[in-house]
Amino acid sequence: MKKILIIFLTFILLLTGCSKDQAANAVRHYLDKFNNHDGEVLKELDKLIASENLTEDQAKVYKEIMKKQYTDLKYVIVDEKYNGDEAVVIAKITVYDLYGVQKEADSYLETHQSEFLDSEKKFDHNLFLDYKLEQMKRVNKKVDYTIEFNIKKQDGNWIIENPSPTDLEKIHGIYDYTED
Repeated sequence: MKKILIIFLTFILLLTGCSKDQAANAVRHYLDKFNNHDGEVLKELDKLIASENLTEDQAKVYKEIMKKQYTDLKYVIVDEKYNGDEAVVIAKITVYDLYGVQKEADSYLETHQSEFLDSEKKFDHNLFLDYKLEQMKRVNKKVDYTIEFNIKKQDGNWIIENPSPTDLEKIHGIYDYTED
């Protein structure tokens, strides 16, 4: 799922312009598209979910999880640094800790493998995925991240440069913060 989210965000909204003269507005516009379930965001999410090996029910649950993540994503602009037609906008975001929940589910699997066996006593990945998605759906714990958005002014508009894979993981709450 982590791979889906990274690919997803690299295809949508990478270049977000804003006609005002503040680079921070480009970041606000970018993040608000997630908060507001912009049609472009949901269309890309649907395409990517459809390309995954998920059951119909799993796809619905996964989409619900991501829509909740987008709706409840909170952010505040912490700083703006300008250097001519380039800027760095620092934002602090708060998202659900989907990374932690997935790690807990993986740990649970290690000690409870028998719960995820099919009728032939073989590991059933779908049973485990159902469990993991249910845990992700129930998450309430949140985590804060800081993201530095690189912005350039083009034709009078501030445009976000491609966010790094790490920044995209942070937006989705799947960043491995244990390695920091």
